[in-house]
Amino acid sequence: MQAAMTRLEGKRILVTGAASGIGQATALRLLDEGAAVVGADVAADGLAKTQARADENGTGDRLTTREMNVADERSVIDGVSWAVETLGGLDSLVNAAGVLRAAHTHETSLELWSQIVGINLTGTFLVVREALPALLANARSAVVNFSSTSASFAHPYMAAYAASKGGIQAFTHSLALEYAREGLRAVCVAPGSIKSGITDATGGLIPKDADWSLFSRLMPILPTTVESSGTGMADPSVVAGVIAMLVSEDGAFITGTEIRIDGGTHA
Repeated sequence: MQAAMTRLEGKRILVTGAASGIGQATALRLLDEGAAVVGADVAADGLAKTQARADENGTGDRLTTREMNVADERSVIDGVSWAVETLGGLDSLVNAAGVLRAAHTHETSLELWSQIVGINLTGTFLVVREALPALLANARSAVVNFSSTSASFAHPYMAAYAASKGGIQAFTHSLALEYAREGLRAVCVAPGSIKSGITDATGGLIPKDADWSLFSRLMPILPTTVESSGTGMADPSVVAGVIAMLVSEDGAFITGTEIRIDGGTHA
């Protein structure tokens, strides 16, 4: 492990989706850089693994975990309030919680569409809404939301997912303008070709009669050291490092935009 940086020392950050994948990697990276973190997720077992990894890294004393379902308004209201109280305020929010499902659009039920949009888009809105009063109590604060390369580039069989991520991008642009005078920055990261629990499960969700040749357009041009389902995938830590920059003073002039992290898949 590289020597820890301390640019986030004293910062209080809430990370959703912290039980696995990019959310877990982000929570661990922010801790490594000195932040105090509340990691929230619906998966208690995954949160325990995040805590165990933080303990191994010697940063577990600055991590607190909380079960929270971003698609449930009451859970978000209670969870964010608890996080703010636990941290004694809030400097940044990272919305990494999300779900990916795949289906032919003409076979997508309203229930499936609503589930994807409810978790990804509405969940992001709910957490931001509840966190804003605490964030705006600071002269400088930041929100990092999770979009996807699917928001701007075609991903077959993922129309609902793509729509939810496009909505998150539009939502983030509005936040950036609305609250700029109060010192809030709002940015999206748009990962692609990143190994996570979501990507590992995607292959089994693709329709059995899918045209797999369509996925040849979704390959990174940079070599990676992690393989997933036969496709080159980067480790979640490559996204976590960008997020750490965005919530630090190194990202002080970045707002209202998306940062694509995909190894040149869409270069």
